[in-house]
Amino acid sequence: MPEFCDVALPVPLDMAFTYRIANGIQPAVGGRVLVPFRQRRMPGVVVELHDREPKVQAKNIISALDSSPVLDDQLLQLGRWIANYYLAPLGEVFRSMLPLAAEFKHSINYRITDEGRLALHQASMSGSSGRSRRTPEEQLAEFRVLDYLSERDMAREVSLRAAARASKTVLEGMVRKRWIAREDLSDARDGARMMKFAILKNVEGRLNANQRTLIDTLAAAGGRISVEALRGLAVPRTTLATLVRREGVEITEEPAEFTLSGLKARPSQFDFQLNAAQQDALKNVQRGMAASAFSGILLHGVTGSGKTAVYLAAMKSVLEAGRRSLRICIRCLAMRSLFCTRRYRLRSGPSSGIASSAARHAWWSARDRQFLRQFQI
Repeated sequence: MPEFCDVALPVPLDMAFTYRIANGIQPAVGGRVLVPFRQRRMPGVVVELHDREPKVQAKNIISALDSSPVLDDQLLQLGRWIANYYLAPLGEVFRSMLPLAAEFKHSINYRITDEGRLALHQASMSGSSGRSRRTPEEQLAEFRVLDYLSERDMAREVSLRAAARASKTVLEGMVRKRWIAREDLSDARDGARMMKFAILKNVEGRLNANQRTLIDTLAAAGGRISVEALRGLAVPRTTLATLVRREGVEITEEPAEFTLSGLKARPSQFDFQLNAAQQDALKNVQRGMAASAFSGILLHGVTGSGKTAVYLAAMKSVLEAGRRSLRICIRCLAMRSLFCTRRYRLRSGPSSGIASSAARHAWWSARDRQFLRQFQI
């Protein structure tokens, strides 16, 4: 096993960073690893394994997030081409290619130091220092932070800021004074998309009308139904919680299966008014689609020439013919504005606007061809 690996990190720097492979970790080229970067933990993509020792001391990688590559050689080559063509940092390109944020949990924590305990003790005896450059409000926030941390081993940043009503600036200043210590405990997590299901158990005792409605719905569904479906009933949400406490219903979580949206395309209020050149391009695209054979089509034109409208008009004609259309687009302004506006919706489905867990689910399904199999590709 090579001793070092080069990792592309999602930072605005056009370079890869060398880390030492230790503790029996086996990273893969194209796989993700968790590494220390300055005062943070960051996930990155391994681009090379080698034995070339750097001139400076290399830090150890913390863990390997993938046992096999998530980006194969072709996708790595594509990422390098995008980085070179658009003058973009390679790590940020890879981050855009991997919508897997749900598999990584950011966790910044703080704890009080010995200096902080001493400062808190002195403040309780003699009050705050009159020579402090902090405003009275900022000094009060600092002592609220110290008081909160003194009662526990460690606290998450979100909880600490809410409880002590302290800003990030106050926390950063306290770290510089060494009153508190900041620790990044970010790590991988199971990003599987889960669904909650309600399972009917033995129901004893009297039931009110809302509880009877929920029980009847469960029974009609065979004793098992998604919680999301139950929430569509005209009953308070507390009804389900009450039945769970009475042990009449059990809530379980299961991995969500990948399914295509069953919604029909909404009536479009977007009328394509194409010029002559756009109409010619659309006819060429439609001829390729009518041939029922693969063909690559690329529209060439300057920004604002209407290329996106041609693609969307072609997709619309496919949907109107009762067929399916798969769009895979980068985060470009034209596509974002057209797909996200209420004036025009082709069809609900995986897009850049979905939650991180759903994006992860769609990405892995596409990678494992579950998504493509539903299109019979």
